[in-house]
Amino acid sequence: MNGNQRRFEILALLEGATEPIAGSDIASRCGVSRQVIVHDIALLRSEGNDIVSTHSGYVLQRNGGPCRRLFKVCHDEDRVQEELFAIVDLGGTVEDVIVNHRAYGKLEAALGLANRREVRRYLDDLASSKSTLLSKVTSGYHFHHVSAESEEVLDEIGEELSRLGFIAELMPYEEQAGL
Repeated sequence: MNGNQRRFEILALLEGATEPIAGSDIASRCGVSRQVIVHDIALLRSEGNDIVSTHSGYVLQRNGGPCRRLFKVCHDEDRVQEELFAIVDLGGTVEDVIVNHRAYGKLEAALGLANRREVRRYLDDLASSKSTLLSKVTSGYHFHHVSAESEEVLDEIGEELSRLGFIAELMPYEEQAGL
């Protein structure tokens, strides 16, 4: 298959996926290296396809999709699972994590966590590496874009995060920074 056919196949795979697909899995299906897939994804993005790289693989964002909201939260490292489970159990997807560091500015990483299995895999990967949570550089303060099927679900998620004591006050300089 040539490059155009392969990129068509990649889009078809992503459109039919219900969860992220690892680059190595796409490469295996297409009979090419993972690096070729990385290049193909870049080309597909340049053509206007909203493909997001998450911790678990690639996801195609669908237009007219779910509602989205930014939550500012704060907690210790030992409460990460509780926070993420609260969001996914109510039907939310944790799209990313963002910190607003006074010296380094805005730092963000895609997550794409939509269920407990993905949360556990993410936490297992953190535990089995020398990496730490991005929120450690801001004393536990961080943001998540959360998507869900409706504003009502996002309201429920906000209420639960508040009940659990995770919601943090948005500071004026964060509002000015567009967070």
